Amino acid sequence: MSLVRLLEGKPSKVLFTTPSHGQKFVVYEPLKEMYKLDISETDCQDPQEALERAQLRARAIYHTYSTTFLTNGSTSGIIAAVLSCTQVGDKVLIASNSHPCHFNAVKLAGARALTYDLEIDKDWGVPLEVKPEVIEYYLSRYNIRTVIITSPTYEGIISDIEEIKTICERYSAFLIVDEAHGALYPFSDVLPLSAVNIADFTVQSLHKTAGGLNPTALLHCNCEIDVKPALNMFMTTSPSYPLLASIEDNIEFLNSKEGRKEIDNLITRLDKIRLKCKGCEFFGDDPTKVLIRVPGISGWELSEMLYEDFGIEDERTNDKSTLLLCGIGTDNKKLDKLQHVLSKL
Repeated sequence: MSLVRLLEGKPSKVLFTTPSHGQKFVVYEPLKEMYKLDISETDCQDPQEALERAQLRARAIYHTYSTTFLTNGSTSGIIAAVLSCTQVGDKVLIASNSHPCHFNAVKLAGARALTYDLEIDKDWGVPLEVKPEVIEYYLSRYNIRTVIITSPTYEGIISDIEEIKTICERYSAFLIVDEAHGALYPFSDVLPLSAVNIADFTVQSLHKTAGGLNPTALLHCNCEIDVKPALNMFMTTSPSYPLLASIEDNIEFLNSKEGRKEIDNLITRLDKIRLKCKGCEFFGDDPTKVLIRVPGISGWELSEMLYEDFGIEDERTNDKSTLLLCGIGTDNKKLDKLQHVLSKL
């Protein structure tokens, strides 16, 4: 039985157990339906077994050694991966502009962070890809245990994960890829190549582009390392089974014919917007990331114009460019408005 079906079923016993709301005492009405699904492990209803089956099913879909559901975001996946493959005193190579969780994971592991600076594109004001030769330089000179790469970047810049993995193997270093913004990649040939089947560990956020609830995510493992002991050190023993069930359905949808079609339709629409909006310039490797600039005005001015004049709020802005993030939930109505506005620019 799947997690979804299990949670929707009725307990066969009268429960004097946690959670104390008993699925009926609703404090916050907007989440009334979630209260009905919120349960803990009991003798008559054990969602843990259903969760294990759901994760095995996910492993088969992604073709990984293991795929673990996360309800504390990609941050928890990065921490678990670092704790699983490093020891106290090990060196970990990360970019200086990395997400704070990369640095925190290294600290929690008692390891040492070696950092390097990414090249910044002067015309767009965004960091570029990780150069394989930079990784080679550091691995050849220092005894580095683990390398953490962010690909795609927030703005959709892709690094050559295959080449970097080859270099890591040459120096017996683990490769962790923060693919938080690339959860759609395994389900479309039009999108960049996913690191899921390349890196030793890959973390993806379902809530960023794949339509998942905050803060659902996945930790993929391609080496014979059990990540559960690391996760057990800092994850709650009372997980949200409604969130876990949403992950199960999220993956099934992405892997379905309907889900893959939805992804391809989104990319097609965004490609058309790029072709029709001649007044804007676009940048990046990921077509779902609309990184734009308009000649003659700064990124901040563009952001303010979109917000004040057209009611559009962007995801991220710098002095040169503005990022509009799109995902599987970006419907045609929103895209029509975006095309209309950008064509005016």
